[in-house]
Amino acid sequence: MYLDWTYIVLVLPAIIFAMWASSRVNSTFQRYQGQYSSRGLTGAEAAQMVLQRNGVYGVRIERVSGNLTDHYDPRSNVIRLSDSVYGNTSTAAIGVACHEAGHAVQHAEHYLPVKIRTAIVPITNIGSRLSMPLILLGLLFGATSYFFATLAYVGVACFALSTIFQLVTLPTEFDASRRALTAIEQGGMLSGEELQGAKKVLSAAAMTYVAALAVSITQLLRLMLLVNRRNNRR
Repeated sequence: MYLDWTYIVLVLPAIIFAMWASSRVNSTFQRYQGQYSSRGLTGAEAAQMVLQRNGVYGVRIERVSGNLTDHYDPRSNVIRLSDSVYGNTSTAAIGVACHEAGHAVQHAEHYLPVKIRTAIVPITNIGSRLSMPLILLGLLFGATSYFFATLAYVGVACFALSTIFQLVTLPTEFDASRRALTAIEQGGMLSGEELQGAKKVLSAAAMTYVAALAVSITQLLRLMLLVNRRNNRR
């Protein structure tokens, strides 16, 4: 029986970390769904306040079905808030809503990491589709010619594009949370323990992006090791 130690040593710990981060963000959100804003602000109202405080207008705020499906769509310039956030007055809902409004502000201000991420999306999508077929062809037929050996490295390079995308996403998400918390505090939307609740929700959410980057980096390292090992046997 063959055991892939590169997967066990490198990738599996990162996947376990990602599972923990995902579980933590859900449990933290549920915990602070029961902590309500004394001002009675809804998620949609809080997001609108963030936009106004930053001089951003023309961004629609819509309800979307699902749980934690909140996102900002730059193509249609719309903030979409889930059922548990849009009309909810909890500190968790306000934190999430203001975070998405933070993304809208980033786009309005042409925040550099957002511009980079947007620019590399097309090539990243192509690379993610090509990476594994190229790597498999290289591993299977690398011993027959340098062409296939090189093809495997091209596949690894294609996969690296997704890692770069995750790397650029990280500061984008942290900055959106920073903008959200600044607006919440300066605007007096939440105070004291309420503000701490929003901070904990956004902190837990940030860890999911750290985990996604960790998984991508370890997978990239594993693929590089596998390709190098196979080509060194030629």
